[in-house]
Amino acid sequence: MAGLAAMRADASLLTGKHPTHVFRPLSEILDRWAADGIDTTPFHAGVEEARRRYAAFGLAKMLPLDRVLVGCESLRAGAFGGFHHPGQGYRHLHMVAVITMYGPMERRSPERPALALLDLLRAYAHDCLHYGSRRRYVEVAGVPVRTQYGINYRRTSGQSYSAADPRGSHHTRNIGIVMEGACDMEARAITRHAAERFRVREPSDALGALAFRDVTGTLTEEDTGRVVDAPESEEQTQYAAALCDYEKGVNRRYRRFLTEFASGEEDECHARLLAAIVNGDVTALGTWLDERHGPGTFAGLFRTSGYFGPGLTA
Repeated sequence: MAGLAAMRADASLLTGKHPTHVFRPLSEILDRWAADGIDTTPFHAGVEEARRRYAAFGLAKMLPLDRVLVGCESLRAGAFGGFHHPGQGYRHLHMVAVITMYGPMERRSPERPALALLDLLRAYAHDCLHYGSRRRYVEVAGVPVRTQYGINYRRTSGQSYSAADPRGSHHTRNIGIVMEGACDMEARAITRHAAERFRVREPSDALGALAFRDVTGTLTEEDTGRVVDAPESEEQTQYAAALCDYEKGVNRRYRRFLTEFASGEEDECHARLLAAIVNGDVTALGTWLDERHGPGTFAGLFRTSGYFGPGLTA
């Protein structure tokens, strides 16, 4: 606990990976944007919806705003931020989320405030579920090692509970992908409701439209098959590619998983998965799956044969 406390007292190791960006707590960012005349109501309304929905899954506390660091005012020419900016996300050992402002980052406030707020809401709602997921640590040679995260497990040897999916797979048997997909589906549903409630319109340009559909969970097969090229900005082209890769590698696989094992009951299975991720107990979810697919479904789906082997596997 002392080691974890020391890590959590200093986030410079995380923000230091982005030396050209200025990072500030989310609460400060929202105040600055409001001072610049941006209506931040959609973000706050979305957070309230997330709080209500997450309480139903057993999540009692949201990720504190001062544990979310938002990067902007970058010194790097052409820097482009958002949910798919490289080297960011929630870091469980530090209990800090590092994210970036959507759009051109050489600014104090976003170029497109409404879309940036939706992107920020999606990232925050997503990371709240990571923050609230059950975790267990053990000490190994003086270092804290996480052996449980939600309904995913790892032995102290480093052996993961489930194997990585084959490259290019349209399906998943990896519990990490399932958990990530469940968290993002929920976060994007909340963001979509905020966009509908506050009548945020989809931008007309290719990248803006792609980003809007991404944060609201309305991407199509055609969207992710289209190459978005921004000749004036290499980072924008890279951002679009990362967005499409995430959609195909996480969200689309998760939706196919629900269709495979909960056809006609996708929403019920999704809710049970999130409840299990938060409380760290797979019993109720396992029973639900067993009733539909036979005994031992959860382990049969996810546990690699090498999990109880004597040492690491490749």
